[in-house]
Amino acid sequence: MTDFAAGDALIGVVGAGAMGQGIVQVALQGGFRVVVHDARPGAAEEAAAKVFARLERLVEKGRLESRDLEAMRGRLSVPGGLEGFAGCDAVIEAVVEGLEVKRAVFEELERIVRPECLLASNTSSLPIASIARVCQRRGRIAGMHFFNPVPLMRLVEIVRGLDTSAATADALAALARRMGRTPVQVKDSPGFLVNLGGRAFTTEGLRLLQEGVGTSVQIDAILKDCGGFPMGPFELMDLTGMDVNYPVTRTVFEDFQNDPRLRTTPHHKLLLEAGRLGRKSGAGHYRYDSEGRMIDPPSPDHETGLAAASRAFVPEVDERLVALLGEARIEALGHDVEEYPVVAAPLGEDASSFAVRTGIDPRRLVALDLSGDTARRITVMTAPGADPAMRDALAAALAATGRKVAAIKDSPGFVLQRVRAMIANLGAEMAQMGLAAPTDIDLAMRLGLNYPKGPFEIAAEMGAKETLRIMERLQAITGDDRYRPSLWLRRRALLGIPLDTPD
Repeated sequence: MTDFAAGDALIGVVGAGAMGQGIVQVALQGGFRVVVHDARPGAAEEAAAKVFARLERLVEKGRLESRDLEAMRGRLSVPGGLEGFAGCDAVIEAVVEGLEVKRAVFEELERIVRPECLLASNTSSLPIASIARVCQRRGRIAGMHFFNPVPLMRLVEIVRGLDTSAATADALAALARRMGRTPVQVKDSPGFLVNLGGRAFTTEGLRLLQEGVGTSVQIDAILKDCGGFPMGPFELMDLTGMDVNYPVTRTVFEDFQNDPRLRTTPHHKLLLEAGRLGRKSGAGHYRYDSEGRMIDPPSPDHETGLAAASRAFVPEVDERLVALLGEARIEALGHDVEEYPVVAAPLGEDASSFAVRTGIDPRRLVALDLSGDTARRITVMTAPGADPAMRDALAAALAATGRKVAAIKDSPGFVLQRVRAMIANLGAEMAQMGLAAPTDIDLAMRLGLNYPKGPFEIAAEMGAKETLRIMERLQAITGDDRYRPSLWLRRRALLGIPLDTPD
């Protein structure tokens, strides 16, 4: 088997679309000789021209030496057919996402290439075992899932099919590293790692919207300002397009035998059926102009003309809450006074459950989420029938500190707690399935989805026991197994050991 970490090697790329072009580019930049083929006449030549045009721009920007570009020109060839792949050390397939099409390519490649040549599919969703089924030497077949745009996205999922040898997976990981990518080895499973792990963020956002907890712009703002996410779930869905994210979400849900933790909402499908795909159609969760800029998004901020509260009763001692009230110039009272708000910072509870458990007046209760970053924005929540004047007086005091305020309806775990706990729980479930090691799951989620932290890092920040408590309270209050805690999370939280502790 070829040592891809050093030395000369010939890499074949089948499919000259956007993904194929990106793979060709990073392979050339990695120092490999490359052959590219596409079934459409002239497509491979067009792809080569586009690749070199992009590389020429890198030379203009000073990111690539002109002599290196000329060397790359000499290392790329466009054969007339797949027969030109006979001398390849590895072939990466990047054709359309259709099982029968990919199987036909692999059958033909196996007839042409040498026995030691590795075969990899860039599929984002099809089982590697299903593609390899038509081949004789299945041990040399694996997934090599790049992310778009390939030259900018560092992650590559090396997907081990049922018959993929360890040597094949390791060699393809070395190939990816030589291309300047960061490989993560993943077990063959619906959605692999990133497309599975990414379901929690968007589907929980949709669930919060369905429950009327907040608007799309409020939920996005909370997750960006308090959770550090570069985009909220609704902005993200509009970017990728409902024609992309809804089918992937549905397929992953169905392939996992309708696990409720992966369930989306009717609104998600409705947007697709209405043609509101997101930026590409001019409307999705938001409206966009021809340049893809958002048009007149509503404000997520809660503003009030009421005078700021000066006192509030704190029924459960919480140092963070008392400190925040002090910053807002609110005196934290240790006894209840009927004319003042009651302020609490529940974990995993809604305001209604907190009021019943503590016996305080739900009409005056204002719940604050202190689980994330509160420097720029803070979320306030009230129970049904609450006095809006109590909420607004507290909101006015918080706004006076320079913070934005998001006022949501009653929700167990607010917004941020729910979404982050769901991400952590799904990450733990992926570890339980043996999909990948916890450190690799974190790495893949950061690189593949641009999350500020991976699932295990999020859980470590919140606390394993606190994450479990949020999930348990979500499940108890909603009665929905969507919030069923992963056994991986439950066992380690109960034992008080780090969540990345292996079995």
